Amino acid sequence: MSPVANAFDIKSASLDLLAILLRTDNLDELSQALDARFGNTSEAPAEAFVLDVEALPNPADLDFGRLLPLLSRRGIRAVALRHPDNALAAVAGRFGLAFANSAAQPRSVQTVQEPAAKPAAEAPAPAPASSCMIIDRPVRAGQQIYAKGCDLVVLAMVNTGAEVIADGNIHVYAPLRGRALAGARGNPQARIFTRSMEAELVSIAGVYRTIEQALPESILGKPTQIYLENERLVMSALGE
Repeated sequence: MSPVANAFDIKSASLDLLAILLRTDNLDELSQALDARFGNTSEAPAEAFVLDVEALPNPADLDFGRLLPLLSRRGIRAVALRHPDNALAAVAGRFGLAFANSAAQPRSVQTVQEPAAKPAAEAPAPAPASSCMIIDRPVRAGQQIYAKGCDLVVLAMVNTGAEVIADGNIHVYAPLRGRALAGARGNPQARIFTRSMEAELVSIAGVYRTIEQALPESILGKPTQIYLENERLVMSALGE
């Protein structure tokens, strides 16, 4: 057997990535909209996104050479292109992007959007109420946890270099030392709660702040909530 035969393995993996759905091919207009939403975040670590161009009339004509750096400067790193036409795969390849055919959704997505058919005489069962994802172990550096469509409750420490994401609220009943992104799909009412505020980055509905300077004594290492007020992130001590 070759001495390098066991150098790596290929295994299946399931990754939850956010998608940015483009509704205009006017990059000047898009740039203004991104500035209004994200501001100048060139110093922030980039987040991986899927670039969905299905809503554009002529996505193959999009100036990707200008678009990708434009997104990157706002902390949005496009890693894949999504569209139902496989002809766009060649475009994706030219710019170093993976290609995802949106007409062939993964089974996990189909299960949510296309429940199994029932006999016509049977009334459809009501959809279950949104719940929450509960994590009862520490979230390690380099690990990412995403609570899709619900709140996230973490009962242990979120370590430096770890990332927790939720479409709803995030509750961390331990020190929060990594990154927390609540309201990931644009819910401005979402909040982040932690027993000990020590985060690297916090975000609500895409409005985020990196913690590069020492936090004020009023919240450093103390129970804290983070929320949006007039499109500005507010961090305040709980109980005040």
